[in-house]
Amino acid sequence: MALEVRQPLDLQAKARDHLWLHFSNMSTYQAADVPIIERGEGPYLFDAHGRRYLDMLAGLFTVQIGYSYGDELGQVALEQMQRLPFYTNWTYAHPPAIELASKLAEIAPPNINRFFFVSGGSEAVEGAWKLARQYHEHRGQPMRRKVIARKVAYHGTTMGALSITGITSLRSNFEPLVPGVRHVANTNRYRCKYCAERGECTLQCADEVAETIEFEGPETVAMVIMEPVQNAGGTFTPHPDYHRRVREICDHYGVLQVADEVICGFGRLGAWFGSTLYGYEPDIITTAKGITSAYQPLGAVMISDKVAAPFVEGGFWSHGITFGGHPVAAAVALRNLEIMEREDVIGNVQRNQAYFHQALVGLQDRHEIVGDVRGVGYFKSLELVKDRATRATFDDAECEVLLREFLSPALYERGVICRADDRGDPVIQLSPPLIATREHIDEAVGVLDELLPAAMERMRSLG
Repeated sequence: MALEVRQPLDLQAKARDHLWLHFSNMSTYQAADVPIIERGEGPYLFDAHGRRYLDMLAGLFTVQIGYSYGDELGQVALEQMQRLPFYTNWTYAHPPAIELASKLAEIAPPNINRFFFVSGGSEAVEGAWKLARQYHEHRGQPMRRKVIARKVAYHGTTMGALSITGITSLRSNFEPLVPGVRHVANTNRYRCKYCAERGECTLQCADEVAETIEFEGPETVAMVIMEPVQNAGGTFTPHPDYHRRVREICDHYGVLQVADEVICGFGRLGAWFGSTLYGYEPDIITTAKGITSAYQPLGAVMISDKVAAPFVEGGFWSHGITFGGHPVAAAVALRNLEIMEREDVIGNVQRNQAYFHQALVGLQDRHEIVGDVRGVGYFKSLELVKDRATRATFDDAECEVLLREFLSPALYERGVICRADDRGDPVIQLSPPLIATREHIDEAVGVLDELLPAAMERMRSLG
């Protein structure tokens, strides 16, 4: 039977009438087309009109292997569907979840050997908080319920994960949130309140964690959660000793250290996990996204032997997710990891990360609107400024013009998808599939070379 060819106009009508897009102003589409992405190939996407776009955001930091493995992963999914389309991990196990857990134990930090599967990143963060609280309760410290996270950090949208998120604009509509979260300084070295003007890191932002634990009372704090490289605000990269210092603080006060690696994990930073790259062993790791390269929805709470011990020895973690460890998703995740190893995609990041960084530094050298270049591996940001000498930033109204009225649509029109974001100061984020080559980097930089001067002129014209 021939496949029905869907016409863009028909899709547009259905999209406008029935589909509610995530984090989107739906009123925009009363007078404008909904962007409809129809297929992918390598690091490229194609819309319903056949136009090609270089995906420099990897489908929201997740499509590690690009878009060309549908046949192989589809076959894996089909075979698993034929064998066992679904069964729960509630008191039961099945081979794909068992094999995936075993594979993850091979690539995770040495102290991480238990894996609780969920459907995505927000669920992983929710699970980590519940696990931390119950872990302390089992150890006779039931008042350890609080969480310390970082300002501007994003950790998810469910009520617990949103409570941990440090972005006021995302939180305020849903307050009151889950109580007991405190936010400390992040590692924005370009604007650090402790050492931005000193030219060297003092690690005072890490020491602020200790100060906050002391202020709250150590007996009340369950965990500290941080991304190895913070996404929101524009890939804030830490001093090499930062996370190790936080590890020392957590050990001193008996607080669990959680690495949120929903974005950083599975090769994004040029290593399987960001915590490995920065040389620390967290008690819990939260993951999702790259575990399947988004070919299926899956996440995991990765648990250290220390945290698992009281439950394995006789405790009970009162938590579960219906679709966590779905056999089809687990089978796809296993093959995704196999493809990543077979195609050496992490090696590709390692070989090209310096080239990527220097290409972005070149943009900074050529365009005064670029104030800072930062990030690690294939996880990079350009911070945009009014004045590079003073680091003056754009206000909210100016960001609306710069990012949403000009840069985002202009990049899309020129065939590049990346993220123009102002959850902190305004940035352009570039985070391509891990298969991206130097030619793809050059393609994106060429478009930015064209647009950045126009962006500066546009902002100057506003007065």
